Amino acid sequence: MPISALPQKIRDHYEIHEWRHASAILEKDFPSEWSDICDVLPRFKLCKSFITTKGGNKSEISKWFDTHLNKARGWIEKEFDTSVVVDGASVNSPTHSVDCFKNRVALEIEWNNKDPFYDRDLNNFRLLFELRVISVGIIVTRSDALQTIFNNLGRGSSYGQSTTHMSKLLPKVEGGGAGGCPVLVFGIKNTLYDEGC
Repeated sequence: MPISALPQKIRDHYEIHEWRHASAILEKDFPSEWSDICDVLPRFKLCKSFITTKGGNKSEISKWFDTHLNKARGWIEKEFDTSVVVDGASVNSPTHSVDCFKNRVALEIEWNNKDPFYDRDLNNFRLLFELRVISVGIIVTRSDALQTIFNNLGRGSSYGQSTTHMSKLLPKVEGGGAGGCPVLVFGIKNTLYDEGC
Protein backbone atom coordinates (compact mmCIF):
# COMPACT_ATOMS: atom_id res chain seq x y z
CA MET A 1 0.00 0.00 0.00
CA PRO A 2 1.99 3.01 -1.19
CA ILE A 3 1.33 6.51 0.14
CA SER A 4 -0.48 7.24 -3.14
CA ALA A 5 -3.23 4.84 -2.04
CA LEU A 6 -4.09 6.92 1.03
CA PRO A 7 -7.41 8.78 0.84
CA GLN A 8 -7.12 11.85 -1.40
CA LYS A 9 -8.15 14.25 1.37
CA ILE A 10 -5.21 13.09 3.49
CA ARG A 11 -2.77 13.39 0.58
CA ASP A 12 -4.09 16.88 -0.20
CA HIS A 13 -3.73 18.24 3.33
CA TYR A 14 -0.75 16.44 4.87
CA GLU A 15 2.90 16.13 3.95
CA ILE A 16 3.43 12.37 4.18
CA HIS A 17 6.60 10.28 4.50
CA GLU A 18 7.10 6.63 5.41
CA TRP A 19 9.91 4.21 6.16
CA ARG A 20 10.00 0.41 6.09
CA HIS A 21 6.56 0.01 4.45
CA ALA A 22 4.68 1.45 7.43
CA SER A 23 1.46 2.16 5.51
CA ALA A 24 1.34 -1.36 4.03
CA ILE A 25 1.82 -2.91 7.46
CA LEU A 26 -0.93 -0.73 8.91
CA GLU A 27 -3.37 -1.38 6.09
CA LYS A 28 -2.84 -5.17 5.97
CA ASP A 29 -2.05 -6.11 9.59
CA PHE A 30 -3.94 -3.43 11.54
CA PRO A 31 -7.04 -2.61 9.46
CA SER A 32 -9.04 -1.22 12.39
CA GLU A 33 -6.27 1.19 13.41
CA TRP A 34 -5.66 2.08 9.76
CA SER A 35 -9.36 2.86 9.40
CA ASP A 36 -9.21 5.08 12.48
CA ILE A 37 -6.29 7.07 11.03
CA CYS A 38 -7.92 7.36 7.60
CA ASP A 39 -11.16 8.58 9.18
CA VAL A 40 -9.76 10.97 11.80
CA LEU A 41 -7.03 12.81 9.85
CA PRO A 42 -9.42 14.22 7.20
CA ARG A 43 -11.68 15.61 9.96
CA PHE A 44 -8.94 17.74 11.49
CA LYS A 45 -8.94 21.52 10.91
CA LEU A 46 -6.13 23.78 12.07
CA CYS A 47 -8.25 26.40 13.80
CA LYS A 48 -6.87 29.90 14.19
CA SER A 49 -7.71 29.61 17.90
CA PHE A 50 -5.39 26.59 18.18
CA ILE A 51 -2.50 28.86 17.18
CA THR A 52 -3.45 32.03 19.05
CA THR A 53 -4.33 30.32 22.36
CA LYS A 54 -1.34 30.29 24.70
CA GLY A 55 0.01 26.82 25.37
CA GLY A 56 -0.24 24.89 28.58
CA ASN A 57 0.69 21.32 29.39
CA LYS A 58 -1.02 20.13 26.22
CA SER A 59 -1.62 21.93 22.92
CA GLU A 60 -5.09 22.33 21.44
CA ILE A 61 -3.98 20.03 18.61
CA SER A 62 -3.07 17.27 21.09
CA LYS A 63 -6.39 17.78 22.86
CA TRP A 64 -8.22 17.42 19.55
CA PHE A 65 -6.52 14.10 18.80
CA ASP A 66 -7.15 12.92 22.37
CA THR A 67 -10.86 13.52 21.82
CA HIS A 68 -11.09 11.97 18.36
CA LEU A 69 -8.74 9.01 18.81
CA ASN A 70 -8.38 8.26 22.51
CA LYS A 71 -11.88 9.05 23.72
CA ALA A 72 -13.89 8.23 20.60
CA ARG A 73 -12.04 5.20 19.23
CA GLY A 74 -10.39 3.46 22.14
CA TRP A 75 -6.81 4.61 21.70
CA ILE A 76 -5.08 5.34 25.03
CA GLU A 77 -2.13 7.24 26.36
CA LYS A 78 0.19 4.41 27.33
CA GLU A 79 3.30 4.10 29.46
CA PHE A 80 5.06 0.75 29.37
CA ASP A 81 6.65 -0.92 32.39
CA THR A 82 9.90 -2.28 30.95
CA SER A 83 13.06 -3.67 32.48
CA VAL A 84 16.30 -5.35 31.45
CA VAL A 85 17.38 -8.61 33.07
CA VAL A 86 21.10 -9.43 33.19
CA ASP A 87 22.30 -12.54 35.05
CA GLY A 88 19.02 -12.66 36.91
CA ALA A 89 19.19 -9.05 38.06
CA SER A 90 16.38 -6.83 36.81
CA VAL A 91 16.99 -3.15 36.12
CA ASN A 92 14.08 -0.85 35.35
CA SER A 93 14.25 0.64 31.87
CA PRO A 94 11.27 2.99 31.67
CA THR A 95 10.06 4.29 28.35
CA HIS A 96 8.33 7.56 27.66
CA SER A 97 4.55 7.34 27.48
CA VAL A 98 2.98 7.24 24.00
CA ASP A 99 0.29 9.87 23.26
CA CYS A 100 -2.06 7.47 21.46
CA PHE A 101 -1.72 3.67 21.49
CA LYS A 102 -3.90 0.87 20.21
CA ASN A 103 -3.12 -2.73 19.28
CA ARG A 104 0.65 -2.38 18.64
CA VAL A 105 0.34 0.99 16.87
CA ALA A 106 1.91 4.02 18.58
CA LEU A 107 1.07 7.59 17.56
CA GLU A 108 2.78 10.76 18.82
CA ILE A 109 1.58 14.35 18.35
CA GLU A 110 4.49 16.80 18.08
CA TRP A 111 3.05 20.25 17.50
CA ASN A 112 5.34 22.80 19.16
CA ASN A 113 7.93 21.15 21.37
CA LYS A 114 11.68 21.55 21.24
CA ASP A 115 13.04 19.42 18.41
CA PRO A 116 14.89 16.93 20.72
CA PHE A 117 11.41 15.56 21.46
CA TYR A 118 11.66 13.86 18.06
CA ASP A 119 14.76 11.99 19.29
CA ARG A 120 12.82 10.87 22.35
CA ASP A 121 9.85 9.67 20.26
CA LEU A 122 11.95 7.84 17.69
CA ASN A 123 14.11 6.18 20.35
CA ASN A 124 10.93 5.12 22.12
CA PHE A 125 9.58 3.63 18.88
CA ARG A 126 12.91 1.80 18.37
CA LEU A 127 12.93 0.32 21.87
CA LEU A 128 9.26 -0.68 21.87
CA PHE A 129 9.63 -2.23 18.40
CA GLU A 130 12.67 -4.23 19.51
CA LEU A 131 10.72 -5.41 22.57
CA ARG A 132 7.92 -6.54 20.19
CA VAL A 133 5.40 -4.18 21.82
CA ILE A 134 4.68 -2.01 18.76
CA SER A 135 4.75 -2.78 15.04
CA VAL A 136 4.44 0.77 13.65
CA GLY A 137 5.15 4.28 14.93
CA ILE A 138 3.27 7.33 13.64
CA ILE A 139 4.12 10.99 14.19
CA VAL A 140 1.72 13.85 13.43
CA THR A 141 3.59 17.15 13.28
CA ARG A 142 3.53 20.37 11.28
CA SER A 143 4.87 21.13 7.82
CA ASP A 144 7.36 23.95 7.44
CA ALA A 145 4.90 25.93 5.30
CA LEU A 146 2.81 26.79 8.37
CA GLN A 147 5.48 29.25 9.50
CA THR A 148 4.01 31.93 7.23
CA ILE A 149 0.65 31.62 9.01
CA PHE A 150 2.32 31.83 12.42
CA ASN A 151 4.24 34.93 11.33
CA ASN A 152 1.09 36.61 9.97
CA LEU A 153 -0.69 35.99 13.29
CA GLY A 154 2.20 37.48 15.26
CA ARG A 155 3.07 34.07 16.73
CA GLY A 156 6.16 33.33 14.64
CA SER A 157 8.59 33.59 17.54
CA SER A 158 6.61 30.97 19.47
CA TYR A 159 7.05 28.52 16.61
CA GLY A 160 10.75 28.98 16.04
CA GLN A 161 13.39 27.09 14.08
CA SER A 162 14.34 24.93 17.07
CA THR A 163 10.80 23.61 17.57
CA THR A 164 9.15 20.52 16.09
CA HIS A 165 8.46 20.77 12.36
CA MET A 166 9.01 18.51 9.38
CA SER A 167 12.49 19.64 8.31
CA LYS A 168 13.74 18.86 11.83
CA LEU A 169 12.12 15.42 11.85
CA LEU A 170 13.11 14.00 8.47
CA PRO A 171 16.90 13.91 9.03
CA LYS A 172 16.36 12.17 12.37
CA VAL A 173 14.22 9.42 10.86
CA GLU A 174 16.42 9.06 7.77
CA GLY A 175 19.45 8.86 10.07
CA GLY A 176 18.01 5.76 11.71
CA GLY A 177 16.55 7.31 14.86
CA ALA A 178 13.74 4.73 14.98
CA GLY A 179 16.03 1.76 14.27
CA GLY A 180 14.08 -0.95 12.48
CA CYS A 181 10.66 0.35 13.46
CA PRO A 182 8.41 1.22 10.50
CA VAL A 183 7.46 4.89 10.73
CA LEU A 184 4.71 6.93 9.07
CA VAL A 185 4.79 10.73 9.36
CA PHE A 186 2.01 13.25 8.68
CA GLY A 187 2.82 16.97 8.48
CA ILE A 188 -0.16 19.31 8.86
CA LYS A 189 -0.23 21.62 5.82
CA ASN A 190 -1.49 25.19 5.49
CA THR A 191 -4.49 23.92 3.49
CA LEU A 192 -5.98 22.74 6.80
CA TYR A 193 -5.91 26.24 8.29
CA ASP A 194 -9.34 27.64 9.18
CA GLU A 195 -9.64 31.26 10.34
CA GLY A 196 -13.26 30.74 11.34
CA CYS A 197 -12.76 28.47 14.31
